[in-house]
Amino acid sequence: MTMRHFLACYALLLLAVIGIAGFRGGLSRRPPIELFADMSRQPKVRPQLHNDFFRDTLGSLLPVAGTVARGSAYEDLPANTGLVTGATNFVELNPLPITAALLARGQERFQINCQPCHGPQADGKGINTKYGMVVIANLHDPRIVRMPDGEIFNTISNGKNQMQAYGSTVVPRDRWAIIAYLRALQFSHLATIEDVPADQRAALKK
Repeated sequence: MTMRHFLACYALLLLAVIGIAGFRGGLSRRPPIELFADMSRQPKVRPQLHNDFFRDTLGSLLPVAGTVARGSAYEDLPANTGLVTGATNFVELNPLPITAALLARGQERFQINCQPCHGPQADGKGINTKYGMVVIANLHDPRIVRMPDGEIFNTISNGKNQMQAYGSTVVPRDRWAIIAYLRALQFSHLATIEDVPADQRAALKK
C-alpha cells in the first residue's frame, strides 16, 4: 500500500467517525452513541425513597456512630481542641463532668500511656528513667499545676520536647479523663490537712 492509499483510507476513516459520533459539543436530534452507558446512568439510591436492600427499608441511612461529617463544627468544639471556641486561648477547666467513672477511666489510660515516663505518682520517676530518660517532667511542678486543662490537653495531643504526640492513639474523651485523674493526683500530692473534711482528719492520724 502506497502512502497515497494510506492517507486516503485514513481520511475516509476519520470522516466515518465524525459522521457517526459527531463533533464534541454539537447539537443533534439523534441520541448519542454511548459505549459505556453505565458511566452516565448508574444505579443509585435516591434520598428518602423506599429501598428493600436495607433492614429498615429506607434509602437514607443515619451516619455511623462516631463518624464526623465533612464541614461540621467538630474542630471548633473545646472538647476536641482544648481551645475556647473561636479563640486561641486554652480552656481553663475540663469540659467533661468529673465522675467516678471518668476518674477510673483516666487512671487506666494514665497507667498505660503516661506512667512509664511520669511514674505512678506523676512525679517524673517512671521506669523509663532506668533506661536513660532523665529529663521527664514532674507533673506536680507548680507551673504544670497552674496550667489550664486545655494546655495539658494540647500537650497530650501534639507532644512537647521529647514527649511524643498521643493525638492519634488516645481519643479526646480519654485525654480529658487522663487530665481529670492527673488533677486528682496533684490535689492529693499538694493537699494540706485543711483540705480534709474535719470529720475525716482523725482517720489520717491512725
